[in-house]
Amino acid sequence: MAPHFPPHPHFPLLFLITICICMNSTYAGKALNLYPFFKVDANGTVHRYQEIKFVPPSNNPNTGVQSKDVTILPQKNVSARLYLPKISRKNQKFPLLFYIHGGGFCIESAFSPRYDSYLHMLTAQANVFVVSINYRLAPEHPIPACYHDSWDVMNWAARGKEPWLKQHANFSHVFLAGDSAGANIANNMMVRASEESHFVLSLVGMALVDPYFGNGKPDGLWTYLCPKTNGIDDPRFNPAAHPKILSKLKCSKIYVFTADKDNLKDRAWTYYETMKKIGWKGELRIKETEGEGHVFHLFNQTSKKAKDLMNTLVHFLV
Repeated sequence: MAPHFPPHPHFPLLFLITICICMNSTYAGKALNLYPFFKVDANGTVHRYQEIKFVPPSNNPNTGVQSKDVTILPQKNVSARLYLPKISRKNQKFPLLFYIHGGGFCIESAFSPRYDSYLHMLTAQANVFVVSINYRLAPEHPIPACYHDSWDVMNWAARGKEPWLKQHANFSHVFLAGDSAGANIANNMMVRASEESHFVLSLVGMALVDPYFGNGKPDGLWTYLCPKTNGIDDPRFNPAAHPKILSKLKCSKIYVFTADKDNLKDRAWTYYETMKKIGWKGELRIKETEGEGHVFHLFNQTSKKAKDLMNTLVHFLV
């Protein structure tokens, strides 16, 4: 998720961050170093450790995938990148996938080289219409801004006024997916969509890749980025602590992905086991990749194991 770092170095440090910043009950007027994400001066100025890089939308002549950017809420700088698969006939409809990028709620972008290349491949192989959501980042925009922005993008898409969406998106066959913090956001969007009767899109499934969930223990990064959290069992962060909410998810299938060297692996398994225990009626699966760490598939997208994960996801998105 971090463009300039070697594979998955920052999430093992997530726990060091937790230890360091939980020692202080308040943060106002204090300098904080949340390496490798960002540091905060005593005056509140945020400095990220990596430059946020962007690549423009493009048309791929080899796959036929087209992409373009849309501004949805200009006053909030909320936007999305749309990926349209190769069209073989007029008014061809494709399953609609809302993809939400990771980055600990505080780094990365829907327009970064890493996510752009990954979603170009996913669009081509799965033959799905992708809306890659670009939400505002914490801490400048504390959580729940990311949830509000993602929900606004989904409702914007549901109105079907954007030409590509109107002509080529199948609103009765919709998926949610995300990695790490993006998987957390995807789950929260599924919860909200399941609760709100006026939500018009038909959600079929959800893919959660290396989800950044809580585990019932203090988490300093979450607490700092979500200052109004209601505690370690905040349903937005620790959904497994709220089985009644999870039991009401209205999609028909969920796939959880994790990796055996991912420090967040236990959270993925806890989510899966909770869904299994409550007897959720949909199709539920989990896949653990051996010998790999957090979001390995983004750092080496052409590796054999990344291709295997991609193939599994492609078959899920039908």
